[in-house]
Amino acid sequence: QVQLVESGGGLVQAGGSLRLSCAPSGRTFSSYAMGWFRQAPGKEREFVAGITWSGGSTYYADSVKGRFTISGDKAKNTVYLQMNNLKLEDTAVYYCAVDVSAKGTHYRRLIASEYDYWGQGTQVTVSS
Repeated sequence: QVQLVESGGGLVQAGGSLRLSCAPSGRTFSSYAMGWFRQAPGKEREFVAGITWSGGSTYYADSVKGRFTISGDKAKNTVYLQMNNLKLEDTAVYYCAVDVSAKGTHYRRLIASEYDYWGQGTQVTVSS
């Protein structure tokens, strides 16, 4: 079974930075893309950032563009999320996800159902 483990969450003041990591455990697998989503209390899970291995393309939600950077290592199925200039509204549980299905070099996976496996999440809390 594919398992993903997130780390790096925590409590940070507004304007600060955090770096999330997501690495696999369990059986090995090949992936085509990975992404980060987040879910705040009382809200639906929303897309944050994604990376497609073929072509190395990255894409972001408008709310984090210019502040967050996604990167990763395809060979290790590991993905990172560097979060700078954090805002109160970034407070949420952050989840990483992996897609093991090919969908095209430039296809943007913006919807949770497009990913096959998920981590358990890591809490990010931004305080004033």
